[in-house]
Amino acid sequence: MQIRNIAIIAHVDHGKTTLVDKMLRQAGAFRDNQIVQERVMDSNPLERERGITILAKNTAVRWHGTKINIVDTPGHADFGGEVERILRMVDGVLLVVDAFDGPMPQTRFVLRKALALHRTPIVVINKIDRPGADPMRVHDEVLDLLIELEANEAQLDAPVVYVSARDGTSTMSLDEPLQDLTPLFETIVAKVPAPPSDAASPFQMLISTIDHSPYLGRLGIGRIERGTARVGEVVALLPLDPNQKVQEARITRLFTFEGLDRVEVKEATAGEVVALAGLEGVEIGLTVTNHENPDRLEGIAVEEPTISVDFIVNNSPFAGRDGKFVTSRQVRERLYRELERNVALRVEDTDSTDTWTVSGRGELHLTILMETMRREGYEFQVSRPRVITREGPNGERLEPYEELAIDVPEEFLGNVIEKLGPRRGEMIEMKNPGQGLVRLLYRIPARGLFGYRSEFLTDTRGTGIMHHRFLDYGPWAGPLAGRMRGSLVSMEHGTIVAFALANLQERSTLFVRPGDSVYEGMVVGESARPGDMDVNPTREKKLTNMRSKSSDENIQLEPPRELTLEAALEYIEDDELIEVTPQGIRLRKRFLSSSDRKKLSREAKRERVSG
Repeated sequence: MQIRNIAIIAHVDHGKTTLVDKMLRQAGAFRDNQIVQERVMDSNPLERERGITILAKNTAVRWHGTKINIVDTPGHADFGGEVERILRMVDGVLLVVDAFDGPMPQTRFVLRKALALHRTPIVVINKIDRPGADPMRVHDEVLDLLIELEANEAQLDAPVVYVSARDGTSTMSLDEPLQDLTPLFETIVAKVPAPPSDAASPFQMLISTIDHSPYLGRLGIGRIERGTARVGEVVALLPLDPNQKVQEARITRLFTFEGLDRVEVKEATAGEVVALAGLEGVEIGLTVTNHENPDRLEGIAVEEPTISVDFIVNNSPFAGRDGKFVTSRQVRERLYRELERNVALRVEDTDSTDTWTVSGRGELHLTILMETMRREGYEFQVSRPRVITREGPNGERLEPYEELAIDVPEEFLGNVIEKLGPRRGEMIEMKNPGQGLVRLLYRIPARGLFGYRSEFLTDTRGTGIMHHRFLDYGPWAGPLAGRMRGSLVSMEHGTIVAFALANLQERSTLFVRPGDSVYEGMVVGESARPGDMDVNPTREKKLTNMRSKSSDENIQLEPPRELTLEAALEYIEDDELIEVTPQGIRLRKRFLSSSDRKKLSREAKRERVSG
């Protein structure tokens, strides 16, 4: 049986998961009576809610006698750790590009990784039926990108397939009529090289991803590089550090992939993508090999994190109300358990027993972890994100820079350029691809993007689109302007009253609604002016025995601003924390007492004057 192993890489929302969906359907991966939802590969509830792929997933289809193992990968650069390890077990990549947007920052990121590993690309220009689509322009842009990323001659000669993933149609030439996905399948079989087929040599395999079964425990997934894996065979697990002890284990169950299912088999040979059970302590990057002839494969190198936050045990007055897991031991165990499959994450203990520093590739990378833990019943607090700096060759301080791509209507262009200036953004390129949108490309410190997304959406009235990815480390850009507005901080403990909010909403944006519980030091809104303001959101209307027409008017309140984890991380300052519980997200001051905050403020002023 012939095998082809491919990964599908693309920018966010360029139709990658929809394309996999249609490939599965047209290859007959589903039974006739099987009811299957749309975007079946987005199985995680968070993925379906947000419309993005977070975790890489395996599937397989059969096309005219050839088995095609497919890996659906995340499109966001924050989850680049998923992409980097997945590329080690495939021989080719489908590069899916939107026929209107063209190559975007994340496209560049994942394509660079694939080319560096000498993977064979197939360019899939999707959404050719979209209004304003210009497939020929996008084809030229992809070719320019391949040249810029120093693709070799074979990679530059990549075939191009024009596709409408939504309709499940494709063609090799725009002059030819669209048909089903047959041209795409034929191109994969013809152009993607077959995997290594050395079945006679000793068994060797690199663990590229981890899955979990409630019955079998941890499953190690990867491509067999050589030899044959058999159930019952004793294998050696070679750790990443050659100085560590080699473990031995027995393969208890062996699975291959067919459609959406894992199929149990007795043995599998080189080139096949498999899942192994029975390897206790298996981790991503380990080499599983014949125990008599241990031979280590090169480990998986993942780029280092660029930002970090502090996870803190919840110590607010409302601690323990919602969550099942609230102690320092439980939170610490959960964070370290995440390291088993999230290779781009770092967790470090601090001097405090109830605080841990968690580092990731971006705000989205960290907020997905927070949201997952929240839904599992954990309670904790999170600090403001900060960038991870490095020391340059001459001892200078370096910080991470991002490549920021913005699509903005022409009428809002001035607002965007004006706001990025104080954030130390440096414009690299500005072009007008048509349809009334201008595309801007910036190089900007990662710090400069903290809190910018909500400002950007306000300035463009929700019509702008922005994406960014890690670019490189550069010189420290100096101090940046922080949040221009202060917070409304509750000075009382109790229940919020509509009468009090009616007086506050005239000079603020509220985060709470009547009936919510509140405690001293909790942030209830954003002030319209600089500087924090202590307020009493529990103040009730004084009742008298006098009646008047005006006193009994209905109170009209504007809807509060809904706090998501991303919005909260963008909003808070260094002296504030996010309280994350299964039932809600609250903002609070580090020091709840107003007198403590005033004392610290006076001490800080005194230090600045003396300094």
